[in-house]
Amino acid sequence: MPNPEIDIDLDEFRGILAEALAEGGTQPLLRLTDEEIAVLDPESLTECVAPTPRIAELSGQEREWVYATALRSLVSREAVEVANIEELDAVLRAAEARREAGETPAEGTDPGSRPSGVDLDLRITPEVSLVLTLRRTAARALAVEQHTSSGRTHLLVYVHADDLHLVERVTSGGLHMFTLAASAQDAADMALLFVDPFEVAAKDGPVQHLTPEQISQQNVGRALGEAIDNALVVGQTVLLADTPGPLLTTYATDQALWTVYVEKPHALTGIEARPVGKNTLRALITKLFSPS
Repeated sequence: MPNPEIDIDLDEFRGILAEALAEGGTQPLLRLTDEEIAVLDPESLTECVAPTPRIAELSGQEREWVYATALRSLVSREAVEVANIEELDAVLRAAEARREAGETPAEGTDPGSRPSGVDLDLRITPEVSLVLTLRRTAARALAVEQHTSSGRTHLLVYVHADDLHLVERVTSGGLHMFTLAASAQDAADMALLFVDPFEVAAKDGPVQHLTPEQISQQNVGRALGEAIDNALVVGQTVLLADTPGPLLTTYATDQALWTVYVEKPHALTGIEARPVGKNTLRALITKLFSPS
């Protein structure tokens, strides 16, 4: 099955964005699963920064069958159109027959390979094409990793312009929820809520300067040490770009939120820790979008 074309005409691309923003600014776009992304854009499994946790759990034997089901879902939701629709059932029947026969895909099957069988002529809808294009073409991206007792989830902010950001939230089960943000502040607010879901960032406290040795030796003082030990939500936020950006780690307890801000990777100085309020937390996250 050939890759569907995800590039769209630039004027059409701008028109879709203008229409979306004119209808109400920041707004949700669509949801896709790991498997559906693998069918739509298999190369993105290795070329994009967003994780696909569900794909990592699949064996080679399971992939073709799961991808066939994902293709059926995409067609039923009208996320894609199949020009040669007569061939779709042939592909799905072939995958089901191999499953019932207990056949295993060839060793070394690429995780992003689609169901084998008759080639399908897939035509992606403009909304899906918009999402796939934006997540591939950003010059910078903010990656936020959230750790809780329930597991690990991710938030990706793809920065295209001051008034254009694609926000992608990825659940631990491999569901990708996309939002088109019309401003850096809106994108930062989504990241803020992600690292502080219980809204415990109440007030600013004094700044504590740390060294890499203190962090490695866990010699960070009683207050920060207790925040680390009692954190209900731990966040890791980093700017992904040609030049490595700063790193912001957050520790949210049931009463407060502490930040540890590292100005530059592997630097001997520039590490600051403190409890913060909501406005300061928003400012720290926003600063990551436009590093100096």
